[in-house]
Amino acid sequence: MFSLLFQRKTADNSEDQLLLDEDGPDLINSLDPRKWYKRRNTRKGNGFMEQEEVCLAAHESLDYWPSHNEPYKKWLQERPYRSDWVQWLLMGLIGMMVGTTGFFTHEIIHYLFHLKWELADAYIQNNDFYMTWICILGIGLAMIVVSSGLVVFFCPSSSPSGLPEVIGFLNGTAVDHIFNVKTFFGTFISCVLAVASGLFCGPEGPMVHMGAIIGFGLSQFESETLGFQLPFFTRFRNSADRRNFITAGAGAGIASVFRAPVGGLLFVLEEVASFWDIRLAWQTFFCCLMAAFTTDLLSTSFNGFLNRGHFGFFKAENRILFWVKNLLDMSVIAFIPTIIIGILGGLLGALFISINIKINAFRIKIFDAIERDFIRNLSKLLEALLILTATATVSVYIPYFFPCTPAVSLEDINSDNLFHSIPSNTSSLRDISEYNCPAGITWQDNNGIRQTNRTFNQAAALLVENGKRGIMLLFQRGTHEEFGYASLFTALSFYFLFSCWTAGTAVASGLVIPMLYTGALYGRIIGLLLMTIFGVEVEESPSWIDPGLFAAIGAASFFSGVSRLTISLTVIMVEITNDVQSILVIMVAVTVAKMIGDLFNSSLYSALLKLKSFPYLDSMPCVFHGKKLINLELFSASDVMTPHVRVLYLHQNIASLADLLINTNHCAFPVVYKPDQEHVEIFLGTITRSELCMLLMNDQIFYTSSDGEPFNSRPYLKYEEITVEKLPDVAQVTRLLDQYSTDPEYQKFFINLKPYLNKSAVAVQSQFSLHRTYIIFRTLGLRHLTVVNSRNQVVGMITRKDITTWRLVDKLGFCDSDEDPLD
Repeated sequence: MFSLLFQRKTADNSEDQLLLDEDGPDLINSLDPRKWYKRRNTRKGNGFMEQEEVCLAAHESLDYWPSHNEPYKKWLQERPYRSDWVQWLLMGLIGMMVGTTGFFTHEIIHYLFHLKWELADAYIQNNDFYMTWICILGIGLAMIVVSSGLVVFFCPSSSPSGLPEVIGFLNGTAVDHIFNVKTFFGTFISCVLAVASGLFCGPEGPMVHMGAIIGFGLSQFESETLGFQLPFFTRFRNSADRRNFITAGAGAGIASVFRAPVGGLLFVLEEVASFWDIRLAWQTFFCCLMAAFTTDLLSTSFNGFLNRGHFGFFKAENRILFWVKNLLDMSVIAFIPTIIIGILGGLLGALFISINIKINAFRIKIFDAIERDFIRNLSKLLEALLILTATATVSVYIPYFFPCTPAVSLEDINSDNLFHSIPSNTSSLRDISEYNCPAGITWQDNNGIRQTNRTFNQAAALLVENGKRGIMLLFQRGTHEEFGYASLFTALSFYFLFSCWTAGTAVASGLVIPMLYTGALYGRIIGLLLMTIFGVEVEESPSWIDPGLFAAIGAASFFSGVSRLTISLTVIMVEITNDVQSILVIMVAVTVAKMIGDLFNSSLYSALLKLKSFPYLDSMPCVFHGKKLINLELFSASDVMTPHVRVLYLHQNIASLADLLINTNHCAFPVVYKPDQEHVEIFLGTITRSELCMLLMNDQIFYTSSDGEPFNSRPYLKYEEITVEKLPDVAQVTRLLDQYSTDPEYQKFFINLKPYLNKSAVAVQSQFSLHRTYIIFRTLGLRHLTVVNSRNQVVGMITRKDITTWRLVDKLGFCDSDEDPLD
């Protein structure tokens, strides 16, 4: 709906019509996009879907550049010189906090997961699968009730992973409530319970979100939720600095959860951040380093929250997530199956995105059709319970149909106890992968060689074990006899479908572990096929034809096919496996997967941004007419600008200014000046809506025509008094505007806008290239841009939303006709 300060009035003059395509209302935060949309004039042939237009109108854009006016320059002169050490200190603190959060997330998930299966162990040994199912399902449902309940009732901003919202925010879109304390704790609890419940998901996406929240909170030293504002580091309370700390926090989230500091840096560079410079790269690198170091340091001391007494001793098998012990010699022939795996990863990745987006679009359609909020939220909760029920049923009953297999090679893996976070008094319990297999023992023969007669259930190892443990089993080298085609195909089918269904449901969850797991499954299948065709080498030098190697290549290919990452993904794969020898084949696999996937659709994160109708600006404009890519150099700024702009004057009447704010929802206004009667009104700069409202709250700067020129005789307001992100008292502003617009006394009062004018506002001529206009918006992070003619007269305005793909398609006329507007 329109803000309280925006009341629609009828005007006969076309120049007085409202700019309904302007940026969304800024003044009131509690907007109802459905009501706001219903009051807009709808055009036939509009290229927007209704849901896209609703969401586009509800999302505001961010101002990264402060107004370059007299108060701002005076404020800069009064500021004492401060070096960058404060920023580096905050980056270090953010990294340590994110690393600590990552440690607790990891430990709690694995503690709860193994505790759940410990309670069902007696039923499994007695082959009582019905009671096993009841036990696992009951515990899982209890976890999901809390996990999903937190998301739908406590903090909806934590649903599902938060990563698209963080990407959208760093691109310049304001998203309410995604960085507050309430969202942090809701996301943390929801994430650990969702992953521990047995859903096919991971904690990576929520960790990026929580890292961004920590970056936001620690750099601002204030909280609206808790109601405090500390007088520290106030110079960082602006959109540009806040953006940098959020970027570093997001990278630290990846660095902590994967123990991959360089991968975290490259991840935010390649996928998350829209604005980047070398200084931010250094600081993000330091933040990621501190996050990974903190997580590793805590992990050396504690396992299952018990002190292991190894403080500061970094063991490779504990530090490296999916540690590969045996590196293989490569052959040029290995690139042939690698390319095949890359093609398969691109195809399956594109299919995964297509199915997931259709499922999420169907979710939106069904849930939006429910009018009552409580019933709608309850329906989201019930869907999460339904997914958990199906997942638990598959995990418990499918292994029942698979025989037991001797655990020859896997014995070394199980004995390391890499991922077991269970109390010491439960250490005598069997491994979960043994499932319903008879108990076995392990001993050393006379030659000191370890022997075992233990067996394990292949399907249980792949479906019952948590995702990280399963990926580690698939990556191990020399384990070609442990998993057969039946178990791998079964796990691949269920994991692909259930992870696709789970992604987007009302729990805080991520997709990285399912992506790696799915790719590892079909990669290992291809590795087994190669071994079947070519056989197994038994020489001293290990063969490159190893299912574990191709499992890692498959994991990278599917991850790339879904996310379209290349550089950061390659580095992450090396950091989480320690397999530098395979870097070339991984690079080939991810490159091929990205190329194949791009032939069908965009990345999953881009598709989710479009589905949620975020006004996201890609690095380069991408507008299609049918299947034809349109070159925006052939269009000009005048083709998308909004004409008939309402302008302000240097000496503005108070009553007319109040009436203008009431009757429009524009977030910025051009200010013009007419030297004399013979000259035209020329463009001088802009002033924002919030600045005008703050000026109107200070009536001591008002003057009458009889007072003379006020600029030289009256002091202007300070920068802190006029620069706010949110109005301190909306109700008071509303009352004042009503008073100023209706009281005849204020017809004689004026305000001098010259000191508060943004003299560095960017403007382009009407014939300026549309493509270059887009680049200016994307590079500088602008929110508004004024269009002038050759005489510097204001002829239109372009907002950030006007150059989004949907608006460009609509304004350039591609949605109304099949004919090319250029013809």
